[in-house]
Amino acid sequence: MSPKIAVYPGSFDPITYGHLDIIERSLQVFDRVIVAVAINSTKKSLFSIEERTALLNEVLKDEPRVRVDSFSGLLVDYVNSQGAEVIVRGLRAVSDFEFEFQLAQMNRSLAQHIQTLFMMTSVPYSFLSSSIIKEVSSLNGSVDGMVPPLVKAALDAKFKR
Repeated sequence: MSPKIAVYPGSFDPITYGHLDIIERSLQVFDRVIVAVAINSTKKSLFSIEERTALLNEVLKDEPRVRVDSFSGLLVDYVNSQGAEVIVRGLRAVSDFEFEFQLAQMNRSLAQHIQTLFMMTSVPYSFLSSSIIKEVSSLNGSVDGMVPPLVKAALDAKFKR
């Protein structure tokens, strides 16, 4: 039987403990997880694609079943190219569901063999988003316990602290 591979796509700008929660729980379901950083030229990112993949690689270095990659273009094309058949998406609240549902339906219409698995983020991380982390950090607020120390240090460097 071939290994079950899932793709967990996102901007990860920056990675939070909420993202790590979804990755860890995905590894309970799948043999391997590809954390795929989306290259989106229309979105203004704080960290470059290289910085985001480097942070992810460092944070996930002790998990041999996780591979960090980046992609551009259609997600379903990327998923196909990796031999995966499942897209993992995290949901923090009901407000996330409508947008994610639309994306899942579009992906399904483009590639019927690719499934989307929604995972609810664990309660301690249900309020976290990369956008909130960036805003709080930019205003010199504490993000301790919300992002790994390496990411906090990278945020401090970006905001010249």
